Amino acid sequence: MQKVVSKDGTELAYDTYGSGPGLVLVAGGFTERSRYVDDAKALSSAFTVVNYDRRGRGDSGDTLPYAVEREWEDLEAIRSATGAQYACAYSSGSMVLLQAGLPFEKQAMLEPPFRVDGAPQAPDRYIERLQEFVDAGNPGGAAELFMVEAVGQPKEAVDQIRQTPMWAGMEAIAHTLVYDGLQMGDSAVPRGLLASVDVPTLAMYSNASPDWLKDAARQAAEALPHGTLEGHDGTFHTLPPETMARVLTGYFLSA
Repeated sequence: MQKVVSKDGTELAYDTYGSGPGLVLVAGGFTERSRYVDDAKALSSAFTVVNYDRRGRGDSGDTLPYAVEREWEDLEAIRSATGAQYACAYSSGSMVLLQAGLPFEKQAMLEPPFRVDGAPQAPDRYIERLQEFVDAGNPGGAAELFMVEAVGQPKEAVDQIRQTPMWAGMEAIAHTLVYDGLQMGDSAVPRGLLASVDVPTLAMYSNASPDWLKDAARQAAEALPHGTLEGHDGTFHTLPPETMARVLTGYFLSA
């Protein structure tokens, strides 16, 4: 593990894998860098993969007050420290990557969760309710709100997860759900932002994901000046590590 200090003094933890041109992985919501180790290892045959904890997660710090711009500065600190040429963002991490506007040579994103037609309805007062749970010292309430109302998991399934050892780790980063909510804003396709992105960008989706997630990736690719769209076999909201390695190697290293 290595650390770099962001502009506001926050320490950011990251691991590197492999050798070759640098590729930063930008985590999605409610995950730490440990979630992406298999992808990092699969990609390490072609890249120096930089897998970092976004602020408030894992081994990274969490200087308050939070502002979305701090995470854009965090990504720049990681890029500058490692010299990474490429970036790949997962889910809501796509908005960190897109809004940071950094001079990567190419970048990619997997299923940005923009709420297009057919998407589940956004929870009422979502960010405000998340913050209320966090302020009340009830991170489990925030986690359940996200999992049941935002993602659509059955409450019974969440109740079962509460009884497992993994729940403590989920509660530890539940406050960052507020951060991702703020990054996503109203979750509409940000056409103005996308139109301003000069970096060639690949939007990916899993063939097993709901149609609305596939359509979100498609609409994002169409709104990007240099956008490309690809769908591949996978599971819900996820592509297998070997698929990620094959697709990203082909995209980033092609002429």
